[in-house]
Amino acid sequence: MDGRDARGPGAEGSAGRLLAGRYRLGAVLGAGGTGTVWQARDEDLAREVAVKEVRVPVGVDAAERERQYARVEREALAAARSGHRGVVTVYDVVVADGRPWIVMELVRGLSLADVLAADGPLPPARAARVGLA
Repeated sequence: MDGRDARGPGAEGSAGRLLAGRYRLGAVLGAGGTGTVWQARDEDLAREVAVKEVRVPVGVDAAERERQYARVEREALAAARSGHRGVVTVYDVVVADGRPWIVMELVRGLSLADVLAADGPLPPARAARVGLA
């Protein structure tokens, strides 16, 4: 293992970096156990996108890391084909730093955590609408 994926959010990405000769990384939108999501600009199509920098957990051997990366690419392809209004549109998957980066529609809005922090627990009817969206 080369350790890249274990260094935390944005370990390989950095604001201003041009990914795959096309996607310019901007601000970090969020980070979690499987990666960091960046706001980015598609320089070819002059549009804002989101780019997920995929990471695997610390201690994963090279073979398992490759299996996980292959799974991520399959899932991105399935999402790209979905066309469901509840699934973010995937525009591209590029490989940089030896791993996949998923380029997708940038969806602006509040997270569920933001809504809960502002409004408290959701009434059952509203919770059902969120769950069905």
